[in-house]
Amino acid sequence: MALEQAPEWQPWLSGEFELPYMLALKQFLQQQKAAQKIIYPHSKNWFHALEATPLSQVKVVILGQDPYHQPGQAHGLCFSVMPGVKPPPSLVNIYKELQSDLNLQPVTHGYLESWARQGVLLLNAVLTVEHDQANAHQGQGWEAFTDKVIDVINEQREHVVFMLWGSYAQKKGARINSRKHLVLKAPHPSPLSAHRGFLGCRHFSQANAYLVEHGQSPVNWQLPNEVNKS
Repeated sequence: MALEQAPEWQPWLSGEFELPYMLALKQFLQQQKAAQKIIYPHSKNWFHALEATPLSQVKVVILGQDPYHQPGQAHGLCFSVMPGVKPPPSLVNIYKELQSDLNLQPVTHGYLESWARQGVLLLNAVLTVEHDQANAHQGQGWEAFTDKVIDVINEQREHVVFMLWGSYAQKKGARINSRKHLVLKAPHPSPLSAHRGFLGCRHFSQANAYLVEHGQSPVNWQLPNEVNKS
């Protein structure tokens, strides 16, 4: 467990790896592997969100809960799946909102890497999961680490847009300084709740308007039609 590929985050986060909670988390993950448990994503992608979006480039933060738990899906970015994997239902609803809000055409894949490369931090609260066991790694320490990530952005960056979808993300985002950043809240895009206010929330156009207002370039939310695994 390390952040070799995320140099901008290291000064703020490297100390976390020596704290008791992180040492306990590391031991837990080692025990899971020793017990032949299948863990997603692959360990090389546990910190992929931080690797893909350096601290100095963070403009938008989207908070997820935990990784997808079926083979070939998770690669370290919340709501995103690997090329060749059918977009999950929540992501389909995100695409519907993008089409309604910005008149963007949905794509057939669910690979959100191009957002991450533009400064959209796609951060799950929990960074690992057991095969076919949603939320299996909750409460093991990841939440404290990702709280620290949010604190670093809150303190070191200005005029970041936080998209908090669902009560879980909103509770986790309660620590954000809403005078310094734009905090957007809506129900989760899951099919169970999207029609209660996620669809029609217009978060994407609001985010871009705020970024432009504060001298930053807007995010190009239109995903490429074809992707190559990076």
